[in-house]
Amino acid sequence: MVQTYRFVKQARIIKTDEFSSVFNFRKRFSLKHLVMHYQPNNLQRARIGLVVGKKTAKLAVSRNYMRRVLRELFRLNQHNICHVDLIIRVQKKFGKLDHTQIKQEFDALIYKLDQRVILSQQKSSQVMKQANDNL
Repeated sequence: MVQTYRFVKQARIIKTDEFSSVFNFRKRFSLKHLVMHYQPNNLQRARIGLVVGKKTAKLAVSRNYMRRVLRELFRLNQHNICHVDLIIRVQKKFGKLDHTQIKQEFDALIYKLDQRVILSQQKSSQVMKQANDNL
């Protein structure tokens, strides 16, 4: 199968209920500029939602720039991310000069996410195996 790097509509989290369910799952990572909330999903792809508040950046131009950068980073890495719903929240304003630092933070968060999801899948498979052995 050929990988396409399109950012399709199915890769977006748009509905308020979907945002709420990810926030209520209460799993997150944070670094200097970004906070990543996540929840495993049953879909065959990762999905992303972005939150950039007015407290972070007063001007809409700045907020939209931050969303564009994060959306592009997700688009390029979407095939390497396990099947989760991600909400990326910007805690600190960044601009064009901080692009490499934001890319490094995004990559570090994705790495942490993959490690944690793989670990939780291993634990759940061990629990299932133990349950089947007890039967």
